[in-house]
Parts: sequence; C-alpha cells; structure tokens
Amino acid sequence: MSSGASPGASSPDPGASSMSSGGPDRSAASPDPGASSPADAEPAGGPIRVLLVDDHPLLRHGLRALLEQVGGAEVVGEAGYGEEAVALDLALNPDVVVMDLVMPGMTGIEATRRLIDRRPDLGVLVLTMSEDDASVFAALRAGARGYVLKGTDGADFLAAVRAVAKGEAVYGPAVARRIRRFLTTGPASGPFPELTQREREILDLLASGKSNAEIARGLFLSQKTVKNHLTSIFAKLQVADRAQAVVRARQAGLGD
Repeated sequence: MSSGASPGASSPDPGASSMSSGGPDRSAASPDPGASSPADAEPAGGPIRVLLVDDHPLLRHGLRALLEQVGGAEVVGEAGYGEEAVALDLALNPDVVVMDLVMPGMTGIEATRRLIDRRPDLGVLVLTMSEDDASVFAALRAGARGYVLKGTDGADFLAAVRAVAKGEAVYGPAVARRIRRFLTTGPASGPFPELTQREREILDLLASGKSNAEIARGLFLSQKTVKNHLTSIFAKLQVADRAQAVVRARQAGLGD
C-alpha cells in the first residue's frame, strides 16, 4: 500500500494503505473523511480501540498503519483466524473488530456471531472481497454493524470504522444496493436463499446421503473444495455439523 497526498488540507491521504473504489455509502456512514483529522477519530474516552482479523499479515500491517498513523485509532491486537479473534476480543475488549469473512478454520461469520452473542454492543465491521448476497446477509444476521469491500479507499474505510464505533450501521455502495434490492423485491425463491447455487447443490447431495468424495465426483470438484463449501454452509445455516445440516435440508425438502 503506497503513500499519497492529503485528501483534505490537513491530513495525509488515507489511500496510503488503501485499496481502490467501493467505499461506504455516505447515506449510512457519517463523518466526511476529507474533512477529518486523527482527532476526529477519537471518542470522548480516547482513541478507538481496534482489533484486526484477517489471515493476510501484509494486509493487517497496512491497515494498522492507516488506522494509527492517519486515523488516530489504536490497534490493540491482530488475529489471523476466527478462533484467535474470539479469544483476543475477550482479553483486549476492543471498540471495533475489523473482520474478514474467509479464513482458515472458523469463518468470519461464525466468529462475528460468537462475538456479538457475548458482547451485543460490539461494533463488527466486515472488510472482505465477498459481495454476494449470501455473504452480505449472513454477516448481517450474525450481527455485523458494517460491511465494506477490500476495494474501498482509505478515507472511506476510516469513516466506516468511526461510524461503527459510534453505533451506526455502514455499508459500501454495492452492498447498500443489494440490501435495497432485497427489501424491495424480497428474498430469492426456494429454500435457504442465503446459500449460493453451488452450496444448495452440495447441501442437496449431502441430504441425499452422499459422502464428500461422492459429491466431489458428481460435481467435478476437489474434495477440498467440497469441504470448504460445507464449512460455509454450516456457518450460514448456523449448524454445528453435517448431521444438523442434513436435518435442516430434509425439513426444507432437499435430498429426496
């Protein structure tokens, strides 16, 4: 992430650690990052305390630099996977958790759910490459307060962190469009609209009694890919294992 010029007259460019377009919807997030300074990021009790959760150390390093050097926040910890995030949140008590969704082991969705179950007022800001409906709505159901894409620029990312820290909801423009479309047209038809088409295919085969190897052969996928899909399915359906997933699927008419 490269350095850049000031977005306003008084502070360095948050784009220094940022990504490109796709920042939060200004209708959902407040303050104008172009007019902000590090002091603007600080609540009355001091700087915003942030926990970064992403399995890419280089990205975490860039986000830390952006948050601390430009945004005036304090990064109190970093986690590379969901289980570590849950443990660090308990120890560090951050104001905001910046959460990736796709990580080894526990997904960001499941980690978010556990964090919010324990601390309902915690601000979780999802920062991810995933912009499909299933990921968006699974994260929101888990309790995430914000959802922005990794293509957002630094100023908008900092604005999203500040908004979430103040208890506001904030979404990137692409995500906001999906939410509006969902609210105006309703959910997709068929069972489990939160699942992708491929995930529904795999769940159907799972409910019919197929093993991972059989599902992989039938769909021309690797067994590792099938396993990754199943992990996502379990998180979205809020089930602990394949037996519970099969029960849910059969209740919905799959696997016949």
